[in-house]
Amino acid sequence: MSWTRNAATLVREARARAGLTQRELARRSGTAQSVVARIEGEQTSPGADTLARLLAAAGWDLHAELWPQPPADTHMLDDVPRILALSPEDRLREVAALDRFVAGARRA
Repeated sequence: MSWTRNAATLVREARARAGLTQRELARRSGTAQSVVARIEGEQTSPGADTLARLLAAAGWDLHAELWPQPPADTHMLDDVPRILALSPEDRLREVAALDRFVAGARRA
């Protein structure tokens, strides 16, 4: 989902629920009606401050949360069981070998 689409939907829905026109929302938020129209029309994406101000003017608060994304489907995770089965000494040897490899690659 794009931020523009989310912002447009949020502003449009907040304004409609508050029973406001674009002009009324713009006046309450201290911005131009054309700005509200461009946001709702997905022609521009507001910054977080502008979005929060528009929603507040319609009587709504914006609450953002961070959610971790599931790990990408990658072959890199395939090696985890093998590494976990190693002894601590063997893990250190692997890290040392990787460190030597990276150092050599940097010189090349």
